[in-house]
Amino acid sequence: EAVGCTKGGSQRVVEALTGATQLDPRWNKAWHRLALTLFDNIASQSPSSPPRELAPLVAQAVRCFFQSISLGSERHSLQDTLRLLTLWFKYGGEREVAQALEVAIRALPIDTWLEVVPQIIARINLPDQRVRGAVHDLLFRIGREHPQVLIYPLTVAGKSSDAVRRDAAQALLRRMSAVYPELVNQGALVSAELVRVAVLWHEVWAEGLDEASRLLREVGDPEGMKDMLLPLHAQMEAGPVTQSDSLFVSQVGPDAAEGQQWLQAWMRSGDDDDLTQAWECYLKVFRVAHRMKEQTKAVDLEQCSPQLLSARDLELAMPGQYRPGHDLVSIRSVRPTLPVISSKQKPRKCTMLGSDGREYTYLLKGHEDLRQDERVMQLFGLANKCLALDRKCARRDLAITRYAVMPLSPSTGLIEWVPDCDTMHSLIRSHREPKKVPVALEHKILSSRAPEYDTAPLASKRDAFEEVMRVTKGDDIDQVMWRKSVSAEDWLERRTRFTRSMACMSMVGYVLGLGDRHPSNLMIQKVTGQVVHIDFGDCFEVAMQRHRFPETVPFRLTRMLVRAMEVCGVEGAF
Repeated sequence: EAVGCTKGGSQRVVEALTGATQLDPRWNKAWHRLALTLFDNIASQSPSSPPRELAPLVAQAVRCFFQSISLGSERHSLQDTLRLLTLWFKYGGEREVAQALEVAIRALPIDTWLEVVPQIIARINLPDQRVRGAVHDLLFRIGREHPQVLIYPLTVAGKSSDAVRRDAAQALLRRMSAVYPELVNQGALVSAELVRVAVLWHEVWAEGLDEASRLLREVGDPEGMKDMLLPLHAQMEAGPVTQSDSLFVSQVGPDAAEGQQWLQAWMRSGDDDDLTQAWECYLKVFRVAHRMKEQTKAVDLEQCSPQLLSARDLELAMPGQYRPGHDLVSIRSVRPTLPVISSKQKPRKCTMLGSDGREYTYLLKGHEDLRQDERVMQLFGLANKCLALDRKCARRDLAITRYAVMPLSPSTGLIEWVPDCDTMHSLIRSHREPKKVPVALEHKILSSRAPEYDTAPLASKRDAFEEVMRVTKGDDIDQVMWRKSVSAEDWLERRTRFTRSMACMSMVGYVLGLGDRHPSNLMIQKVTGQVVHIDFGDCFEVAMQRHRFPETVPFRLTRMLVRAMEVCGVEGAF
């Protein structure tokens, strides 16, 4: 019946591959090709086709993917597992498909699902009760054997704004707590305290008031302003938890309370004078909060999170370091001081001591949802697997640098610190400042040649750009790599690694639709010359499609990058 759902040449392919699997039931490649052909046939069906009509075809595809995965192929296992999930989430409500899936899920080793845990957790709130129940059962099985894999992701889902998703995650955590009570409690504690440390109260108020002001004055949305302010007051009314919170409340409490009174008066009367009075109070609060934010150079856990400081010898695995089949590295302690990085979002440098005696350093970021970065790391892992399995690519040691990304909440997370790296912006600055050359030399010249560059005609823009190209060299990265090399051989190796890593990420970045590749989002490893990308907020061609200043290039390949390559530029190893 399933074969009958296909047409023409595709049907003959299915028949031939089915015959191959019957002749050699352990031939992994035949099962994989058959599953892929059936999957493509399903995808080519009309969107209006009733799922029930496709159920026999989907059930056969599920059985074929199961055979392909269970027989084992490093080349295709992750892709096949992801395709199996696609069929499950879309057609798992059909009885025939559900039966085939139940057999496959119970027969496959539980480790098969570890690589796709983020995708499974993303579907814990599916509307179909049969599919949702099966997803929850699988997650509980994973959590029973590998609890460390689920602690952080379920904690994030348990803080979701979606009530169904939040309740489902919390229910799973309660089931796990019956088996691993101490581990679940430690996961909740560490996650909550790191979120607290990532954004302190004065930062929450400074950013919240700034956004509320923008909504009122620029957008003209007083309701949005109100929705931004009320949670700030609710937080303060709940009372301070740490010494840092108490210090902030002692400095702004009276002004914040008076502002709340005027805000409530405006909500009752709609009188703009009441709103003006409220913002006079909020302005005082903002000045204090902004000053505290700018003066914070380090976060002291004794004042900001005494519970995290006192947490010792935990069962909880070091974030991003759990490896099935290897010795568990757990958190022994957290360093008492977290330096604040002087960038716009003020991330913290968090160092933890592991049970193996090593220090593990992370970037603790607030105000950003790192779940997309986590998915990007999965894609890089898949790309590296494909490169490693190709003989020519493996010989050239082609690979993309990956690092652990661990979301802690929908707006906070940890990123593994990549050692011995500098951003290209910092390298350019270190090369120019000793020579008294402005860091933004090109922009300075461009502004002098075309003051109204953004609104200038295209011909004027081109003339100004060509003038900048003529009077500047753009060889900063090239010179930095040369001067930091200990020998000509070392320089040659770094340059080759730089070129190859640029080529790899240019291709993968194009597939991903990755934008916003400015010099602060590109790093170079000091020893190897490998290019490391960070900050993957602009994926799926978001930067290309934005209204103001869209990026029209497939990837960043400026003359400064090309000149750091070999003599032939892009015509050589690149």
